[in-house]
Amino acid sequence: MNFWEKITGSDMTKEMKSFEARAKKLPADYQAAWEQINAYLWPNADFTGRNLMPILDGVLGLLEETAAEGQRVRDVLGDDIKGFCSALAGEQGAKSYRDKWREQLNHNIAKKLGKK
Repeated sequence: MNFWEKITGSDMTKEMKSFEARAKKLPADYQAAWEQINAYLWPNADFTGRNLMPILDGVLGLLEETAAEGQRVRDVLGDDIKGFCSALAGEQGAKSYRDKWREQLNHNIAKKLGKK
């Protein structure tokens, strides 16, 4: 990735198009789950969203493998896709903006109180 791609985000655009092309090959119920996963994971992105690319790639790989095996999407992800995404983002260390702002606020308050 060169500097220009990193600044403009064109590398991520290419990767997302690749993800969408892969997702279109999935059965309809898997495609619907992929859309929900996308919606629930993006609030955990950093400023650029690059922290989610490996997570999204891994989830899409899981969906592709299980679809090829003939499993139902509910058997793989369960009934709570939002909970699945929260657990996945938490395990991977993806923090939401709210988490980052909370840490920054706590750090600033501790600094003002002379505890850091």
